[in-house]
Amino acid sequence: MVLGAMFFYFILTENLLLFILKCVSATRGGIELADLAFSKESSEFKKGLQAGISIGIGYFPIALTFGLLAKTSGLSLSETVLMSLIVFAGASQYISLSLIAYGTGIFEIILTTFIVNIRHFLMSTSLNEKVEEDHLINKLIYSFGITDETFSVVATKEGPAATGFLFGVISVSYSSWVVFSGLGHLIGANLPQTLQESMGVALYAMFIGLLVPSMKKSVKVVFLAVLGAIFNSIFTIGDLMAQGWAIVTATILSAVIIESVEVIKRNRSVRNES
Repeated sequence: MVLGAMFFYFILTENLLLFILKCVSATRGGIELADLAFSKESSEFKKGLQAGISIGIGYFPIALTFGLLAKTSGLSLSETVLMSLIVFAGASQYISLSLIAYGTGIFEIILTTFIVNIRHFLMSTSLNEKVEEDHLINKLIYSFGITDETFSVVATKEGPAATGFLFGVISVSYSSWVVFSGLGHLIGANLPQTLQESMGVALYAMFIGLLVPSMKKSVKVVFLAVLGAIFNSIFTIGDLMAQGWAIVTATILSAVIIESVEVIKRNRSVRNES
């Protein structure tokens, strides 16, 4: 069922895009400068669509799982799809689900997801040097679609990235995330009640799956995770603050301490070399 829906989605999207491109290509007699510019933009958009297909396929299992977990967390189909439409950030949406399950307040959820997404400032700054000059409104629109995956595709593209290319990449990835989030919720709604309740464990499994590869690459991430867990346990078990604030405070404290230690180590190494 899932593979069939996935296949249908991509076939429908491909045919629709091809139809649009054919309509755009059917220009009247005479080639004007504006026609050439529009044709170039259409070509870049098509290249972006092709480059974004791999992201769309990669989002399939992640978005599907998000939809399943959203259902077990108590979100309705409309709330699940609306979150994917407005937020469009996998890690933040998964964290939001866990915080919602804890009954965390809206301010703590916003603050936590803001901290998680601070890296987007760096990615946007980097891409600003890569993309061509364009109207501010266009930049505002496609900046919404910047994720780790879309950033990687655009940043590794040879030469400057045209606006059409970005819109193409983001169109495929965004629609894939939203559609499969809703599909995951629909599948979750048809699962037996016992299985739906047990799906809550998958949320922790997802976080472990995201954390372990990072821990293998960097010892700093190991210390950060352990320190964050210790702080969160102290705040929660000691009933010092609410669950949501405990997570936010533990995250900030751990990051500050680890980075402070890194700065001290670098300063010492510089002094020893001199």
